[in-house]
Amino acid sequence: MTDQTLDAVWRIESPRLIAGLGRIVHDVGLAEELAQDALVAALEQWPDEGVPRNPGAWLMAAAKNRAIDQLRRNKRIERKHEELGRDVEAQQEMAVANFETAMDDDIGDDLLRLVFTSCHPALPPEARVALTLRLLGGLTTDEIARAFLVPEPTVAQRIVRAKRTLAEKRVPFEVPRGDELALRLSSVLEVLYLIFNEGYSSTAGDDWMRPALCEDALRLGRILAEIAPQEPEVHGLVALMEIQASRLRARVGPSGEPILLFDQNRVLWDQLLIRRGLAALERAEKLSGSRGPYKLQAAIAGCHAQARTAAETDWVRIVALYTELARVAPSPIVDLNRAVAVSMATGPQAGLDLVDALAAEPSLQAYHLLPSVRGDLLAKLGRAGEARREFERAAALTRNARERQLLLERAAASVPSEPVRNRLRRGDEARSM
Repeated sequence: MTDQTLDAVWRIESPRLIAGLGRIVHDVGLAEELAQDALVAALEQWPDEGVPRNPGAWLMAAAKNRAIDQLRRNKRIERKHEELGRDVEAQQEMAVANFETAMDDDIGDDLLRLVFTSCHPALPPEARVALTLRLLGGLTTDEIARAFLVPEPTVAQRIVRAKRTLAEKRVPFEVPRGDELALRLSSVLEVLYLIFNEGYSSTAGDDWMRPALCEDALRLGRILAEIAPQEPEVHGLVALMEIQASRLRARVGPSGEPILLFDQNRVLWDQLLIRRGLAALERAEKLSGSRGPYKLQAAIAGCHAQARTAAETDWVRIVALYTELARVAPSPIVDLNRAVAVSMATGPQAGLDLVDALAAEPSLQAYHLLPSVRGDLLAKLGRAGEARREFERAAALTRNARERQLLLERAAASVPSEPVRNRLRRGDEARSM
């Protein structure tokens, strides 16, 4: 067994593991500790015994055994231990026999409960997102920090404090109803889309994508749309993820290398997901005339999905949508995406002027897509030497091995390429440069 194999298993199984344990012990911090204990057991046993046929069930069984042991050791909660211990033992055999059946239940499953628990109003908004990405997305503190463009110690402190707060306030492990559901909805939507994006284009590591994260986020989004059917932004987010997910098969080559938007074989785009996405967008539009950030991003994604070829993309409409998005949800990343769209609609110099205006933005100083976009625009303007330096700078900043290789190849070639969409949180155009 290789470390890569165990890491892959952990990435896939840890969210379900923590979510299932959270329902049992009612403490997300303790659930994560128990999951980590199970991982240590796997590290000790799997190299000799081999990876079990159902690694998720094995990890769950190991974690539940440790939960029982810990409850028995803790005399202060002896009475509670008896109740929880019976619950744990009753579910253990079911988990070993069929992990998925053990973990699912009537309202949408433990993963969704984990999202809503992590997004409790008792936590600051930034802590809600960081904690859920850590528990549900399986991201490291470093990956979360890069996603939010903040220092890693800041993220670590947010996560520790968030788990402590949830434990101290005894926040129930549940999907809320009524007004309380609305209170947590915006954070939940942000978390789901960030998790989707991490799967769509990984912040770090050797893989360009982590499709399992996309599938989890999309599945949870669909469940949420059933729980909150009158919320237009829920349907907007589902529409956005459906349309983005339609391109997953076309985004990597045979060896896992990235294939950028304008180079993709659109025959590989999943038309069923596109139709589902456009239907969800239509439903969101009917629920409300105003457009929030997810509806706007879904409309942008729809422009790409409806273009039969890359050349037919309606960049003028995309510019207008990004302009509206910048008013609804202003951010430097939205501005960077808008600059890319402007370059496609008007010309590379117009885009470069807008990008250069963002050069002093503090939050973008370590953001590799800023020099990547600038390098593409410089290349299109025939300024090859400057373009090469920008691509090299972008390659030094990214933590994704596949993306680094792509950027270094572009630096070596120092020639323009078609836009590469696909990556940014709250918009995608800069990833296509």
